[in-house]
Amino acid sequence: MAIPSSIPIDIGIAEKSRKQIAQGVSHLLADTYTLYLKTHNFHWNVTGPMFQTLHLMFEQHYNELWTAVDLIAERIRALGLPAPGTYAEFVALSSIKEDKGPVKAEDMIRSLVSGHEAVIKTARGVFPLAEKADDQVTIELLTQRMQVHEKTAWMLRSLLQA
Repeated sequence: MAIPSSIPIDIGIAEKSRKQIAQGVSHLLADTYTLYLKTHNFHWNVTGPMFQTLHLMFEQHYNELWTAVDLIAERIRALGLPAPGTYAEFVALSSIKEDKGPVKAEDMIRSLVSGHEAVIKTARGVFPLAEKADDQVTIELLTQRMQVHEKTAWMLRSLLQA
């Protein structure tokens, strides 16, 4: 008896919905990975009077983002699609742009606030698709990610307040 090359996915979410959700979550993955790279870059290159604070904070942030990238990619795979994993794919899918040249510490903070807010908006955009399909697992992932990014953006904004 021949073994089928793949087993159909039957998790109670229609194939069309799974694909739409996975495509949305792919944008979330690209934004998260891009924000990870930006944060790691800033960790390496921050200078100035806030160096120690920002260097340590950025390290905490990029470690959290690194963990999140894996969770997000695994959700895409569980939905039945391949997870994007190349720089070219991430550039095409991400709403977050690179910062060019040397960046001052306060501008790093502003850029990261913007990046975290972009991830929140991307996650929020996938919510209706997941809700319509009763995809509680994706809804929980999106909720957790938005909570982390909202808190991080708040903390970063707080550094710039007088």
